[in-house]
Amino acid sequence: MVSCDLAVIRGDVEGTSTSLEQSWKCKLLEQFRQRVKAKLVGFDVGKLFLNATHTHTSMVTYDGSYDIPKDVMQTKEYLEFLMDRLGEMVVKAWESRRPGGVSWGMSHAVVAQNRRAVYANGTAKMYGKTDVPEFRGLEGYEDLAVEVLFFWDQQKKLIATAVNLACTAQEVEHGKAVNADFWHELREDLRSRYGEKLCVLGWIGAAGDQSPHLMYRKAAEERMRKLRGLTRLQEISRRIVKAVDEVYAAVKDDIHTDVPMVHKVKTIPLPIRMVTEEELAEAKKQAAALLEKEKRGANIHGWRMWHERLIDRYEWQKSNPTYPMEAHVIRLGDVAICTNPFELFTDYGVRIKARSKALQTFVIQLAGPGTYLPTERAVKGGHYSAIVQSNLVGPEGGHVLVDRTVEILDELWKKPGK
Repeated sequence: MVSCDLAVIRGDVEGTSTSLEQSWKCKLLEQFRQRVKAKLVGFDVGKLFLNATHTHTSMVTYDGSYDIPKDVMQTKEYLEFLMDRLGEMVVKAWESRRPGGVSWGMSHAVVAQNRRAVYANGTAKMYGKTDVPEFRGLEGYEDLAVEVLFFWDQQKKLIATAVNLACTAQEVEHGKAVNADFWHELREDLRSRYGEKLCVLGWIGAAGDQSPHLMYRKAAEERMRKLRGLTRLQEISRRIVKAVDEVYAAVKDDIHTDVPMVHKVKTIPLPIRMVTEEELAEAKKQAAALLEKEKRGANIHGWRMWHERLIDRYEWQKSNPTYPMEAHVIRLGDVAICTNPFELFTDYGVRIKARSKALQTFVIQLAGPGTYLPTERAVKGGHYSAIVQSNLVGPEGGHVLVDRTVEILDELWKKPGK
């Protein structure tokens, strides 16, 4: 399980994918698995997965959406660099594995806020204004749990931790420098407490409608941060560290060395969100308008391509009515781990956790290309993240994702003979 400080797991080292294909097919993972397979004979590369922390200030892994300066590493060069480094890590981790122990637990930290504001007329808007009379509330729930795994060597020394919370790592955005966002601060803070070689695995839970950006009470929050003498990233890390410390204190003597461990990989066909004729006509209108602006010098190529991919999708969907989602479902002792490739709205993660037979369930999103998967409520509200341009799969597919994930989890918790 490899966590990457990237926005999404998307890209193609060979450069043969179309822009539409990039949004749904995880070619980068396929290519990476083939490279690992050549280095680790007998290793089941189908059980290797990558997930992104969704930092918005990482390297670009696919062409067509951004203007990359010529004096920095280009996409193909970076993908080769990424493949080499990840390959080294996977081989080293596998070949140096030893018997050990595992502990699990949970606490809470206020990091995420639902980022979709709802208004009196029934519409919603990502990062919409909340200080206006027509504001009626935030659209959905916030999952404030911090789920934690600790891994120990045979001398009961802590060597690694996996931290799972439903908030994307995008406090730092629009910058010109590579930045791992709050995960960097968190890793540094945890290593200062538990050892400088501690491996910290960052898992983002279902958080397609969440963000660390403040939606209200901004002045009060900023005042307290400044009085503490912290940056915003340090403040976020402080809260998560406090939760991890609470879990550590409770479970440090509850180390398990002999537990069930099962890893299932399933392909779940999800119905895609079909583009209607009305949505097609609107996309053509928007693409044409943006092209005219581009001709006059506007730097909006990425947004035009966003609409043009939808135009291509209209024909593509006729022969591709389902999206083959790769799901990893793992039982480790009393806890479950399950993945999905989307920016999955939090309600779906809550549903999986509520129905799971596991004591704790870790949901990991962005183990793939990362299109949004919204709820019905969000689709009715509209705007970015919930309109068809943002979604390859819609609420109908979200229900299937939850049901099938729970079914696989149920299989892992069946008693012998049943």
